Amino acid sequence: MQYARKRTRDSDGHDRPRANLRTQLLLKGPIVSTLFRLSWPNILVMLAQTSTGLVETWWISHLGTDALAGMAVVFPVAMLMQMMSQGAMGGGISSAIARALGASRRSEADAFVLHAILINIVFGAFFSTAVLVFGPPLYRALGGQGPSLDAALTYSNVVFGGVALMWIMNGLASVIRGTGNMLVPALVICGGVVVLVPLSPLLIFGLGPFPALGVAGGGAALLLYYIAGIGVFAWYILSGRNGVNFRWVKPHWPLFREILRVGAVAAITSLQTNLTIALTTSLVGSWFGPADVAGYGTGARLEYFLSPVVFGIGGTLVAMVGMNIGANQPARALRIAFLGGGAAFLLTETIGVAAAIWPEAWLRLFDSNPDMLAAGSAYLRAVGPFYGFYGLGFALYFASQGAGRLFWPLLAGMLRLLISTGGGWLALQLTGSLAWLFTALAFGLVVYGVMISTAITRGAWSPSLKARTHD
Repeated sequence: MQYARKRTRDSDGHDRPRANLRTQLLLKGPIVSTLFRLSWPNILVMLAQTSTGLVETWWISHLGTDALAGMAVVFPVAMLMQMMSQGAMGGGISSAIARALGASRRSEADAFVLHAILINIVFGAFFSTAVLVFGPPLYRALGGQGPSLDAALTYSNVVFGGVALMWIMNGLASVIRGTGNMLVPALVICGGVVVLVPLSPLLIFGLGPFPALGVAGGGAALLLYYIAGIGVFAWYILSGRNGVNFRWVKPHWPLFREILRVGAVAAITSLQTNLTIALTTSLVGSWFGPADVAGYGTGARLEYFLSPVVFGIGGTLVAMVGMNIGANQPARALRIAFLGGGAAFLLTETIGVAAAIWPEAWLRLFDSNPDMLAAGSAYLRAVGPFYGFYGLGFALYFASQGAGRLFWPLLAGMLRLLISTGGGWLALQLTGSLAWLFTALAFGLVVYGVMISTAITRGAWSPSLKARTHD
């Protein structure tokens, strides 16, 4: 292919010295300090982006328990879009660019930008149409009923009417991250959150010239946030400041395939994670009431909060592992993966244990309904102490994206889904107790983390990699 043969210089003849220095840092720099240096802005941006949903939820909780329950059934679907566009397809984009840069294929890296945008537009339009058409039965299946279902549909129709904007914004951010630049996405998204914090209540409750839109106002604020993010990221890439540039090139299937072979498989993993929470939400809704759904959904939202935190490390792992695999340095790539996985374990385990000890510190941010607090506290006490295994497995999933090897993370996610939903259903049939449902969820997390880490240790990325790491 024509892009693969241009290995030393850009198509415009520029050397891009700053981009080259960043590439050399990822290929030859000290692992721990480089991982920390690149990950902290990424963690910051993920916390900021996650806080957009939390800010919305906090304000909407002032509209009552029904509105909060409506948000609880929409949230898994909305987070699926976030995880697919940013962590899954975004990882495929970053991985493809990182591996091309690691192998000095600059023209190919440039060509990936257009292909990434086109892929995200198509996926965004598809999911927008699907949820707008099938939203009512979907949210009923997830436990929405009566006023809570009405609130869910009102919010969902606004957000998913423009969900393609989220896909495009996250695709452009992933292009930038693929070069090893985590700071620019952090600054842009954090700046957007600063604007969103006052904008969301203005559109929900109304003030002066701003109409009171209720739950729809939270969705409208998000769409404005996505539009602003697209504008800034597009300007940065087109200005020539980025490590890869936008090129008008003829679309080539091999370039689409290079992104999709990682991104599409990773999207299945994101689907597994969200389907696990969505199906267990449905189980709670079928056995208990809206307050229990709100309690479980609010408690489980902490896992959604952890996912972007781990992505802060995982986004760096995609770039670092991808570049080192592209540069034929598999042993260094493996060391990077497990150092990042260990850091993710410590971070998420600390948060999980704290949530188990003080569950109401999290839950009371959203509501004070006694039944909601009881259900949410039971979830956090049972599952929180095992969040570290989720952090470990999820970080190694991102590292596997960089390596272009996702079979074992996909299998581990499927096993977690079966244990959590199948075991949870059986627990409810036998005991009718939320506590045993939550025990099944905790066991699923342990299996997920242990399975992925064991597989990679035993050479899942390459049959010879285990032996080569000991040379």
